[in-house]
Amino acid sequence: MTTRSTRSPRRRTVVALGVVLAVLAGFVVRLVDIQVVNADEHVQDSLNVAFAGKEKLYGTRGAIVDTNGQVLAGSILQYDCQVDPLLITQIDTAVLEKKSKARLWADVSDDVAAITGQTPEEVRQIVGDALAENSTTQYAKLKNGLSTEQFRALADLKVPYLHCQEHPARTYPDGAVAGNLLGFMGTDGQALEGLEQSENSCLAAENGELTYEQGKDGVIIPGTEKEDAATDGGTLQLTIDRDLQWYLQQLIAEQTQNMVAQHGAILVYEVKTGKVRAAAEYPTVDPNNVDATDKEDRTSEILRGTFEPGSTFKGLTAATVIDAGGQTPESTVTASGLENFPGGVRVRDSFQHPAYDYTLTGVLIDSSNAGISKFSEKVDKQTRYDYFKRFGIGEGTGTGYPLEANGLLYPADEWGAQTTYNTAFGQGVTTTMPELARAYGAIVDGGVRMPLQIVESCTKPDGTVVKPEVAEPERVISESTSAQMRQMLENVFLQANYAKAVEIPGYRIGGKTGTGEKSDGNGHYKQGVYYTTMVGFAPADDPEYVVVVTLDEPTKVTSSAANATAFQKAMTQVLKTYRVMPSTTSPVLLPKFG
Repeated sequence: MTTRSTRSPRRRTVVALGVVLAVLAGFVVRLVDIQVVNADEHVQDSLNVAFAGKEKLYGTRGAIVDTNGQVLAGSILQYDCQVDPLLITQIDTAVLEKKSKARLWADVSDDVAAITGQTPEEVRQIVGDALAENSTTQYAKLKNGLSTEQFRALADLKVPYLHCQEHPARTYPDGAVAGNLLGFMGTDGQALEGLEQSENSCLAAENGELTYEQGKDGVIIPGTEKEDAATDGGTLQLTIDRDLQWYLQQLIAEQTQNMVAQHGAILVYEVKTGKVRAAAEYPTVDPNNVDATDKEDRTSEILRGTFEPGSTFKGLTAATVIDAGGQTPESTVTASGLENFPGGVRVRDSFQHPAYDYTLTGVLIDSSNAGISKFSEKVDKQTRYDYFKRFGIGEGTGTGYPLEANGLLYPADEWGAQTTYNTAFGQGVTTTMPELARAYGAIVDGGVRMPLQIVESCTKPDGTVVKPEVAEPERVISESTSAQMRQMLENVFLQANYAKAVEIPGYRIGGKTGTGEKSDGNGHYKQGVYYTTMVGFAPADDPEYVVVVTLDEPTKVTSSAANATAFQKAMTQVLKTYRVMPSTTSPVLLPKFG
């Protein structure tokens, strides 16, 4: 029998249980609301409070590689390290009070300094200065740009007040090799010069971000991380051959210093493809240590410099008068060491001689200004201008290098009487090494001008290969004219007074020299100061490579003979590098005089 006294405790138990269940149900509903229904909103709110954290996720900048895939520029990890001055003082206090067996900062700082390359005094001063400014500060920069080896050594100290954050940095494993082309990066990671700058859209990475919640002690709360992944940059492949580039840089440095010149350069152009296989110059820049190089030498003079080509232009004039003026290698003019032309024009050769019955070949061999001026009259000046433009003079080459220079060729209707004749032998006009190499490539390789390239391709992170846009090949002169030009230019290297200096046993080669005058900046030429050029090709019977060697103001030898040694060694190395077979045919000797 149930009595009132037994019902009362049971009722109270049921009521209490109901209240507990109601409270639990309320908690469950609230928990579902927080963690499920409105989870995103609450997470976002948490990221906006003091304990939300985020870190930048760095993408890796793409590598620059040579034609064989050898790395010329790449990315490495570096570390920016900091210390917690407040924690250092707290640990030191605990040690002194014998509450901790940790090492004192005075001892640890000696080890830190040995790793970072600082002095112990410098390391201790970093902490001391930070505490003097704010006794509760938890941040002081130790050193930026530490290597992975240094980072690991610091981590091995196992002290809680050291923290390092990784970030990518640029490195150039071969130092100054192709530094003039590659350019360099700023300390802030911005591309500042060269192909690093102009091809930044290929190479640049896109950084990501990691966001999270952290407790008061700084520990990340599991499950709160959200990652916006970084995207790496693409790989830029050049047409340059790294090993050939290295050799030619050593060679031109030696020749420039031997000739006591201001600057020297060697350009190797592959005539059948239009690709530049080397572009060496001295002085040049090591992108790993930019500050060690004068500002004017931190770029490429090959691609930004212009010069009067001098007698190398006689090759272009000769090709023009054969192609458009009905001349042949054995056509003749009579020319002495000094000739007078209409309009009061006087043209002088570099050496005195009586009137010679010069062939066109002889004019090129002796490099007669007077003789080529007489041949230039076989076509009108507008025709010569048109051919020069078709050869690409003054057009630039579109390599993609930033601020690449163009030569300067005034319109024919602006040529005065003197300029009309001067342009025939490379005065009153400027060009660049790439323009000149491409023009000679057209002259000797069937008469077709190929587009010049330094950039081969960009391979995107997803594997997509993007080729640069290049112009279509363009016929400039006929195949017959090209064949005749090859014969004449080969005879130049066979019969000129520097023939022995450029000879390469077993190979037929041809080319032309040029000694250009330099402006003094006031409308006149400098006296006794020249820009010397030698351009040549091999093999002469089936050209594969054009090599251009320039020296700016050589003083030991002031004529283009100063370039001969470097040209001979450069072309020899090119033929070895690309395993070009020796010639099996003999040249045809052409007469100098009629």
